[in-house]
Amino acid sequence: MKRYLLVTLAILLVLSLSVFGKVKIVYWQYYFETKVKAIDELIKEFQKLYPDIEVEHVTFPYEAFNEKVAASVPAGTGPDVVNLYYGWIPKYVTSGYLQPLPENQFSDEYFQKNFFLFVAKGVEFMGKRYAIPIAVRSLALFWNKDLFKEAKLDPEKPPRTLQELVEVAKKLTKYDKQGNIVQAGLATQPSGQGHHWIREVLVRQFGGSPYNEDYTKVTYQDVPAALKFYTDLITVHKVGYPGFMNDDITAFTSQSAAMNIDGSFRIAALKKAGINFGVAELPEHNGIKSNFASFWVNGITSTCTGEKLDAAIKFLKFLSSEKVMEMWLEKVGELPANPAVAQKYYNDPIYGPFLKGLEYAHATFFVDETAQRKVMMDAVDKVWLKGVSPEQAFKEAAQEEQAILDKFWKSVGK
Repeated sequence: MKRYLLVTLAILLVLSLSVFGKVKIVYWQYYFETKVKAIDELIKEFQKLYPDIEVEHVTFPYEAFNEKVAASVPAGTGPDVVNLYYGWIPKYVTSGYLQPLPENQFSDEYFQKNFFLFVAKGVEFMGKRYAIPIAVRSLALFWNKDLFKEAKLDPEKPPRTLQELVEVAKKLTKYDKQGNIVQAGLATQPSGQGHHWIREVLVRQFGGSPYNEDYTKVTYQDVPAALKFYTDLITVHKVGYPGFMNDDITAFTSQSAAMNIDGSFRIAALKKAGINFGVAELPEHNGIKSNFASFWVNGITSTCTGEKLDAAIKFLKFLSSEKVMEMWLEKVGELPANPAVAQKYYNDPIYGPFLKGLEYAHATFFVDETAQRKVMMDAVDKVWLKGVSPEQAFKEAAQEEQAILDKFWKSVGK
């Protein structure tokens, strides 16, 4: 009997060590189907490499994500590693949600070796870096080759300039007897990628800059021609309008829009939908090219310490490894954040235009991405719904956004 008890105790001891010897970390991201599936697969691979670490994957709807983070992290009940849009970093840091990346693990050399230059700048706030990405994004022009053929346009020749874009969009737009659009030549959805196209692309192509060098002053109001070009697509050329078919994504995937400006993350869904599409660099203007670069990053929350912090560091480095970036491109469609990995796809007909766009792209420094996005969306609405001139709408937008910037920089003592 005594021997039986000793054996039982020994077994229980082994089992307890196998359970309590593991370090558990929690990873949060918003729900995007291809990303969720990819992370689930990657967690399995990570746990094979580190059997002493368990990763719990939790997702929330995009609309509720920031509220969940705000409620849980300060209470110590949230994630150890959180996925967030790079434009949220200033707000997350000033709210106390993130801790800086340990410099001995994520040095300048680490960033120089593994990421595009704009990544290092995009994750830095007040002299410290807070997160790293798996992948990066840029914008490109998607076009439906079948709809081009139907309109007797060359399906292999997308528009290369803004002038050509307007001309081609007109030919691709269809109306019913009442003059309502039934097929948009170009999707115009400022709530999607439209606000980025206006701010970082059109403003620069029309000779301006959206902000001053340190992002303390709004300057896009100096080039109202940028907003006018965009809103003319809606009010003058009538090739599309916000909310057509609900949004630009639905319009393009249902083949009710012939062209759309979107990110590489849309590729997987378009392939799944069986759309015969092509991808081209964004149309230039007077020889000027511009693009918008963005990315989602993984950061470590402020409450993550000790063994959990060590495990979180390992998980971050794994997610940003070259092997994972290759897999992410295949499964999700986002571009490798490592230039060496990305270079392999430079001449790819689908991924190549996005990678070329990164060469002249700008990543906006957002202090409140949600509020700043809304300012640009409202400017478009004022023009096409209320008849406000593009000059006045841009001026009002700049004033509203300047107030957002001023409030933020004052809060951090700058």
